[in-house]
Amino acid sequence: MNHVLLEVCCGSADDVIEAWKAGADRVELNSDLFHGGLTPTVGSLRVAKRETNLPVMTMVRPREGGFCYTEAEFAVCLEDARVLLENGADGLVFGFLRPDGRLDRERTARLAAIALEAGKEAVFHRAIDVVPDWRETLDQLIELGITRVLTSGQEPDVAYGTATVREMIAYAAGRIQILPGAGVTPRNMARILAETGASQVHVAAQRSCSDTSANNNRAIFYGGCLYPPEDRFAMTDRDVIASMVQSLR
Repeated sequence: MNHVLLEVCCGSADDVIEAWKAGADRVELNSDLFHGGLTPTVGSLRVAKRETNLPVMTMVRPREGGFCYTEAEFAVCLEDARVLLENGADGLVFGFLRPDGRLDRERTARLAAIALEAGKEAVFHRAIDVVPDWRETLDQLIELGITRVLTSGQEPDVAYGTATVREMIAYAAGRIQILPGAGVTPRNMARILAETGASQVHVAAQRSCSDTSANNNRAIFYGGCLYPPEDRFAMTDRDVIASMVQSLR
């Protein structure tokens, strides 16, 4: 198998460090992975860049729940994009749609320009998985100079969207990178790569970690109505990522 680039979805600086130790090629740094990934802190980016030599793509997403933002939210995106690049981001990951689910070309162009003018990558995320016409959207993204698109083939799990991802790669014809992701595991990764013909893959693998500092009062919860246990947190599973890296090598 030719070299396949492995990108790891990370929610913290520790996640990036674990991915790096496992042999990952690139990471996408977020916060709040539970909601699909939001803009990370500058501190997490700076630590990730200081402690590893990995290319770090940083999410620019001001909130969960769709991709059509208020004027204030978009202004925050512009500010975050500039600050992230100033602090070492190797690329920006973003997606802007109109209320009808079609590409917001103007906002996409503005974020792409910020990244590309800085000599960095511009990545359109899985917002493409909810557009009504992915071919039309790819054409527009190509015209705007977008580097790469992250997609599950418009399915909840890329394992079910491999045919569409393969179509996307053929349609793109080298004009834009297609990065399959969402639901990739050690068991299905080889099949996904074989069925899509992709040269890179986006994965996430986390293990549960313990923090006992909140155990003195088990009645207290700081989260929302889901009430997540306060003595657990997630971190990238280095062993799982390493096994995936090994299988690709």
